[in-house]
Amino acid sequence: MDFKDQLKQIADKISKFKDSTQTEEATKNAFIMPFINALGYDIFNPQEVVPEFVADIGLKKGEKVDYAILRNNIPVILIECKHWRENLDIHNTQLIRYFNVTKAKFAILTNGINYRFYTDLEEPNKMDEKPFLDINILEIKDAQIEELKKFHKSYFDLDKIINTANTLKYSNEIKTILNDEFKQPTEDFVKYFIYKVYSGKATERIISQFSEIVKISCQQFLSDLITERLKTALDKEKETEPKIIDQTKESVIETTEEETESYYIIKSILRQDIESSRIFYRDFQKFFSILIDDSVRNTVCRLYLNDSIKQIAFIDENKNETKFPLNSIDDIFKYTDQLKQVVKKFKK
Repeated sequence: MDFKDQLKQIADKISKFKDSTQTEEATKNAFIMPFINALGYDIFNPQEVVPEFVADIGLKKGEKVDYAILRNNIPVILIECKHWRENLDIHNTQLIRYFNVTKAKFAILTNGINYRFYTDLEEPNKMDEKPFLDINILEIKDAQIEELKKFHKSYFDLDKIINTANTLKYSNEIKTILNDEFKQPTEDFVKYFIYKVYSGKATERIISQFSEIVKISCQQFLSDLITERLKTALDKEKETEPKIIDQTKESVIETTEEETESYYIIKSILRQDIESSRIFYRDFQKFFSILIDDSVRNTVCRLYLNDSIKQIAFIDENKNETKFPLNSIDDIFKYTDQLKQVVKKFKK
């Protein structure tokens, strides 16, 4: 079983058993120890993993961190564990104290679901307040799996991880800022563009007017960028996946380029939640269906793209169809939450 499959197995176990996991100790045994094991460390080898690792602080004795991962008998990773329901935001102070009195270069704060990775980028031998990597194992992305793999016993390289951590920490913070600005631009962000494109004075009225323009422009830019990347990335799949043509006694239905592109858009949305090989489409006389396992009983949605008014439709448990308008197929991204909610029913 490869690393990605091991993480998925842990995630499935969490989803299945978390509600019956009532204590911190149970969280450690059921969720966190398998995670350490997935990283290639033998949890029963005291030369690799030490539970209740002593991290005495000054005159205060008996201070212990839940786990320490050792390399050459030296702690390199400290792991502080909490119950899976715990909010980690209020617990990093305790881990800072432990980190500062040991030789470990990395520290992990976890509740078995969220894993926050820390190091000392800002000041040597003093743990940063913000993590350089923050992972939700139930929603882990492929890029995060690649970063996590660097902590695996087989690939562990201290210098490489430190270099990566520096990039990750600040790029994550920049992405958070950009995300906030794109959703609700601040005045400084808006002014930057005003000075670039507007020759007049940036009055309060102009700033207010440009706030909406900047917000719409950012959203459209992201939509165009995603669409373009999808076209580029999925063109290769088009070569290997046969075009599905449904034949009836009266006519032959030809799948349009717009319908095919819609399929790839929806596939890109769903592939993080379900295996892409399970996502199919069928073209009917009146509509274009997205299916799981190529079964009409597993319909994700229907698309009506051949009429003057484009629509996406969802079917409820009572077989009732509800349609929503699409100005263009790019609007499919607006229904990401609904698509993901439907596909949850078809997970194995």
